[in-house]
Formats: sequence, C-alpha cells, structure tokens
Amino acid sequence: MVQPVASAQAHERVLIIDFGSQVTQLIARRVRENGVYCEIHPYNKVDVALLASFAPKAIIFSGGPSSVLDDPSPRAPKEAFDMGVPILAICYGQQTMSVQLGGVVEGGHAREFGRADVEIKKASPLFEGLWDVGGRYPVWMSHGDRVTKLPEGFEVVGVSENAPFAIAVNEQRRFYTTMFHPEVVHTPDGGQLLRNFTHRIAGLKGDWTMAAFKDEAIARIRAQVGDGKVICGLSGGVDSSVAAVLIHEAIGDRLTCVYVDHGLMRKGESEQVVSLFRDHYNIPLIHADESARFLGALEGVSDPEVKRKTIGKLFIDVFEEKAKSIGGAAFLAQGTLYPDVIESVSAIGGPSVTIKSHHNVGGLPERMNMKLVEPLRDLFKDEVRALGRELGLPETFVGRHPFPGPGLAIRVPGEITREKLDILREADAVYLDEIRKAGLYDKIWQAFAVLLPVKTVGVMGDGRTYEYVCGLRAVSSTDGMTADFFPYSMDFLGRTATRIINEVRGVNRVVYDVTSKPPGTIEWE
Repeated sequence: MVQPVASAQAHERVLIIDFGSQVTQLIARRVRENGVYCEIHPYNKVDVALLASFAPKAIIFSGGPSSVLDDPSPRAPKEAFDMGVPILAICYGQQTMSVQLGGVVEGGHAREFGRADVEIKKASPLFEGLWDVGGRYPVWMSHGDRVTKLPEGFEVVGVSENAPFAIAVNEQRRFYTTMFHPEVVHTPDGGQLLRNFTHRIAGLKGDWTMAAFKDEAIARIRAQVGDGKVICGLSGGVDSSVAAVLIHEAIGDRLTCVYVDHGLMRKGESEQVVSLFRDHYNIPLIHADESARFLGALEGVSDPEVKRKTIGKLFIDVFEEKAKSIGGAAFLAQGTLYPDVIESVSAIGGPSVTIKSHHNVGGLPERMNMKLVEPLRDLFKDEVRALGRELGLPETFVGRHPFPGPGLAIRVPGEITREKLDILREADAVYLDEIRKAGLYDKIWQAFAVLLPVKTVGVMGDGRTYEYVCGLRAVSSTDGMTADFFPYSMDFLGRTATRIINEVRGVNRVVYDVTSKPPGTIEWE
C-alpha cells in the first residue's frame, strides 16, 4: 500500500486522474462547488511519488476518448487501488477499473450517446437521499464499449437500456463506478451524486473556501517573493486584476503593475483600468502606451494564430523593458488560471497548446531571468470572481465578461487596421450598452461584437452605402467549457442593430451568431 507522506496542504484533497475526457474539468468544478479541494493530473503522470505527496482522501477516474480494447490504452496506476481510499470511476474510468481488477469489457454492442435513463436496482450510499430503488432518473451517456463482466466483489446497483452495468459498486473496498457522466449539466442530479461520494462515502467536510484561499495565497506569495520586487502584467480583465490586488495585499508597493495599452482594447477600457488601480487602490502602475508598436507589428497580418503569437511576444518584450526600468524586478506575475494549466499539460495531446498560445503557462524566455508568480493557477474563472469579491474589488470589475489577451485583434478577422478597430469599438460599445439597459449583462457569460472582413451594399435614406457587416455574439454557459447562444428577443436584436447602423459610421448590416460551441474556445477566431 502507498503510504502518504505529510502534506504541506491543510485541506482535504481529492485527486482526479485524467484519461483525456473533454469534460474532466467539470468534475473538478463540481467537486470544488461542494467545498472540496481537488486537482487534475494526467494518468501518465500519476506515480507512487505523486500519490504519496498528494495524499488524496479520495480519487476520481475521468472518462476518456480511448478504448480499453486497444493495445496500448490508458490505465490507472495500480498503486491507486491499494491506497485504501474511495474511488469513483466514470465512463472510461469504469471500464479501465473493471479490466484492471479482472472484469471484461467488450465492443460491438449498442452504443449509448446522449440522454438516457438509469433504473436503480439496489440502494447505495452513492445516491442515498437522491435516488430511490425502482426509480428511473435522467443521466448523460457517452460510450461505445461496455462492461460485460464485473470484477470480483462488485455488484450492479443501476442499469440503463444499453448499459447493464450503468452503476456498479464494491461497497467493501469503497469503489464506485458509473457508465454515465455525473459532472455534466445534462445529468441533473450529478452534482449531488458527486457530493455524496466526497461527503458521505469519503467523509470529507468540505473545508475549502475563498476566505481560506486568500489568506493562504498571501502567505505563499510572501514566502516565494521574499524581499524581491514583482512586476505584474495587467490586462484589465478579471484574472490579472484579481491577481494584482492579491499580490498587493501580500507585498504592498514592491508590486508594480504594467498596463500595456496595445491599441486593441474596448472603448474606454484603458481609462477604467488606470483609474481603478491608481486612484482606488493606489497601486504603482506604469501605463505603457504601445499601440503604435503593436499595430505596426500586426500590419498586414491576417492569420489568427500569427496574431496571437505576435501579441504574446511583444507583451514579453514590453514586460522585460519595464522590469528593467523599475530597478530589476525578479518576478513577473500573471493571471494564469487552472484551465490554462490543465490544457497546457494535456494527458492526451490535442489542440490545447494552440488554444493557449498567447499565454506563457510553460514559462518565460530564459533571457528574462525572471520567475513567474501565478497566484490564481489553482482556480477556475468563477472562483477568481469569488476571490475578487473577497478582496473587495468593485462588482463592475469582478463581474466583467471574459476578455481575451489578444483583445480586439481576434474580433477583427483578417487584416487589422486602425479604421476597423475604431468602427468595432463603437459598435461593441453600443451593443454592451443595450445589453446593460435590458438587464441582461449578468445573465450572459460573454458578449462581443465582431467586424467581419466583408462589405455589403445597403440603402440608407435615398443613398447607397458600401460598408462593413457587424456580427454580434453572446453565449450562455455555466462553466466556460461549453456554450450555447443566448436567446435574445427579436425586439432586442432589432433595437440593437438599428442603433449600431444609425450611430456607427462604417456599418450598414448587423447579423447575430446562433452557433453553439462545444468545449474549447468561444471566441470568434
């Protein structure tokens, strides 16, 4: 059996072993919503040393895209089964647990994707107080293979039409498996089921709060930085703003924020950021107007990936210059979040490294000779907002829609010009103004305007126009992983389009994007 070593962490912790599911992050979110700290680690990075140092009170196996019938295919570390802690295995996790413990998985049976009903055959603490024996309950399935023989000691407690072992458990060893995904919103009782696992089965108290995180983060920052100076890249978004205020509480004026105005911000953005940090918080701030430099480098560039990389490189150049100007800061702070970290160390590979190409999650250029301070790298976006409120940030900043690091550069598909940016700023400002007037801002995860690289002929009054098409995008989301278009009324769309066409010179047509987005970016480019 793996013997846990003394942990520096005071909190009860759950380890999520990731087999590559596109919704693994949602498991972590649901667990944390129940006040339990957890981390995601790729299956091929979990070894005896990590299990001992992390000392989990419970373990969750995620789903994944692979088939356990392939050779090779992902497997859980065998030491995890010997730790004596409860394990919840989901979808692929159920299948690999079954095979590794002596069961059988087969392909060629009816697949099950989407909504299904689970019929409860026997009581279990996994769904105690939630589902009754004999009842049928909606869940979300996503599997091709299925378990056809359970390992010794397991029994079936729930079935579905195409999954005879939809829920199988070994109560003695406290091993629980589900063929469905409790972490997604399409399984209505999934969050409570996960709570039953962490609280009823694992006996966790749920001791992880933002108040505790704030105090611990401040202590960690002080320990890391010592007497050194920190330069913080301030974008004006929620993440960097919260990081800056948190670091300032830890080390005071040894923090200098650098707000790089790259000429790609929304209307009035720079004035708001400078006012908040100079006047409200009195945090040392360098306002670096580098718009000419950035726009010059982007001239003639139309490929979105080249845009992102160009902007990311220039940001690093500016930070390096400003660090030298304040007497040699040894640390660079940025608002890296946990999804950035997860996607940058993906267990399976895939496009994550491309998606996050404008972040510096993997480290900084050696020439900078600076160390990263990333106090938010354990948090999801909603947790950052909660921390911002704990720190007293104004709600106008805490509740702001996500704004990408590349700014408007990726909301002007194709070549960027000052004229296009000016048109887009005005259209975007009108759009957001209408959203706020309608009381919809806080109901929407993200909304923005896009200036499409196409012009159309229109008629305004007695004259013809040849101007740009403006696209509007708004999505609702509970997690930022999946997103659906926001269902505006036709009255709202008509009113907004009329204002944009009347007030913004250069636009004569407005369209609304009703595309739903799968996990991944919800930006335009």
